[in-house]
Amino acid sequence: MKTRWVQNGIFTLVDDVTIALTPPERGFYWIDAGVEDLEILQPLFHLHDLAVEDCLSEEEQRPKIEFYDSHYFIVINSIRFDDEEIFLRALNLFLSRHVIITVTRQKINELRALKPFLWEEEVNSADRFLYHLVDLVVDNYVAVGDRIEAKIEKLEEDILVATKKSHLNEIIGLRSEILWLKKVLVPQRDVIGTLGKKELRLIDHQLQKYFGDIYENAVKIVDTFDTLRDLMGNLREAYQSSVANRANEIMRVFTATSTIFMPLTFITGVFGMNFDNILGLHVAHGDEIVLAFMGALGIGMYVLFRKKEWL
Repeated sequence: MKTRWVQNGIFTLVDDVTIALTPPERGFYWIDAGVEDLEILQPLFHLHDLAVEDCLSEEEQRPKIEFYDSHYFIVINSIRFDDEEIFLRALNLFLSRHVIITVTRQKINELRALKPFLWEEEVNSADRFLYHLVDLVVDNYVAVGDRIEAKIEKLEEDILVATKKSHLNEIIGLRSEILWLKKVLVPQRDVIGTLGKKELRLIDHQLQKYFGDIYENAVKIVDTFDTLRDLMGNLREAYQSSVANRANEIMRVFTATSTIFMPLTFITGVFGMNFDNILGLHVAHGDEIVLAFMGALGIGMYVLFRKKEWL
């Protein structure tokens, strides 16, 4: 657990977390904690039992906002995409007038990327800290959406060039993750909408307009992932069509090959009968003549099939 006094975007580490109980003359306190630190923080800052219980729960928490007497409890999900799998990491926030507490189980990239924004904007309040953090989280969803779209386009190209069985597993896996992510995006959009529209005593009225801008981006993200879901359906149809076309191509080659060998098999069958009086049986070089005729017939049929693009 780290306690920082933030004044005009400048961070100062505080050794004793109890100092954050007293409002500073300027700025606010940011307590970056893990779930194990809630045992200390709950009695100090009177964190609600239900909110703490949600933080400690091993089950996945949906994005939400809850209002208590002295603080708000907000849950949003940070996203990470490593080209193979999508990861969501819960970011639990306790917002009061002069303190913001972030509680996480894993490292959140947005928290590490937040400091330059706070310094540049000379952030001096906990609600503005919340704004920049939520803005970074939403921007990261946009970046992940762009990467997923690029992956879908690459997968489509690979399918059209050379279809593989592994492509189907990629399609199914990516589509299921997009559908799963879509279930999270809607409540997260609603949480951001609440921050931007509802009159909240712990958030400055002017700042709510900026939350409204983030809400518009969140709506676009939901629409984007709807589009990605549709693209995955189209990609699966493209895969099935490619497999069907490949099967038809193989069957066409087999059929043409069988057709070429059919008259050759007939000729060998005729001259292979056990009768003495067979036409050409006793002709000099008869076997060579028949083999040459069979070769010419096979090559002629092959050339004909190639000309008609049957092979």
